[in-house]
Amino acid sequence: MIQKDLENRILVLDGAMGTMIQKHKLSEDDFRGPRFASHPVDVKGNNDLLSLTQPEIIKDIHLQYLAAGADILETNTFSSTSIAQADYEMGHLAYELNKASAELAKKAIEEFNSDQPKYVAGALGPTNRTASISPDVTRPGYRAVHFDELALAYKEQASGLMDGGADLLLIETIFDTLNAKAAIYGIMELFEEKGHELPIMISGTITDASGRTLSGQTVEAFLISLSHAPILSIGLNCALGAEQLKEYIRVLAQKAPHFISAYPNAGLPNEFGEYDQSPEDMAAQLNSYLADGLVNIIGGCCGTTPDHIQKIADLAHSYTPRVSAVQEGVQ
Repeated sequence: MIQKDLENRILVLDGAMGTMIQKHKLSEDDFRGPRFASHPVDVKGNNDLLSLTQPEIIKDIHLQYLAAGADILETNTFSSTSIAQADYEMGHLAYELNKASAELAKKAIEEFNSDQPKYVAGALGPTNRTASISPDVTRPGYRAVHFDELALAYKEQASGLMDGGADLLLIETIFDTLNAKAAIYGIMELFEEKGHELPIMISGTITDASGRTLSGQTVEAFLISLSHAPILSIGLNCALGAEQLKEYIRVLAQKAPHFISAYPNAGLPNEFGEYDQSPEDMAAQLNSYLADGLVNIIGGCCGTTPDHIQKIADLAHSYTPRVSAVQEGVQ
């Protein structure tokens, strides 16, 4: 269904989950809830855990984004792999976190009861370890994680997301393409076991003005190295604001046979590491993405709120979606 939807209109992805959670100023006890009151390590900052301990907060954030005009909700699972959760000694909760988070997003869509289709994108973050780069400069051959470990962790995460009712799987904020390849490998293995597939969205991250990912790939190389997979869309998110990201989105729009997504940050961080670009300013910068026909999916990453998404959604309704050269050939 989303394939047809994307051919007919620009879909709006929601904004930042972490930014919205921070507004609640939750304490350690709030993060723990009764269930994890005696957990041996601190869990404040483990936003994904809130899907279990503060589910109403997470569902309300989803509802706010739906009211703002979002068509696609990302699940609260950016760090819900066993690998990332190991920092909190909660790796064993990975499947449960993903299933619960997908269910919350699905419930929000049911409660919102829109006339237009709304979708749950199961978010698979990059993990806090990279398969391509050593974390120890004195041991360049060392790796903190290996391909098979990543594939297994992503497979478990995707299983929870699928069982929770996700409509799509979004491998996002990719700084190391080898990590993303492991995610795809694990997901494809899961699809085969389940006898059921979901569309896959891919979103990479350009880490600085060099125009490359952390593992050293240009945007075009990033596209080529992942195009073997059955991808619904490919795009970029995080690290940069809309103004800085546009030239790299243009490269994808010119080269990719897939739908294109973009969800930049609310500008660049200030001296305190905070994002203070206004909804109006961000929308003004994203207007050129739409006017130039570069995207099929647009939204926001760090620092964005429902106010940002509402301005973006209002804009998106005025434009037609990008049509790739492949799509033009079919028509």
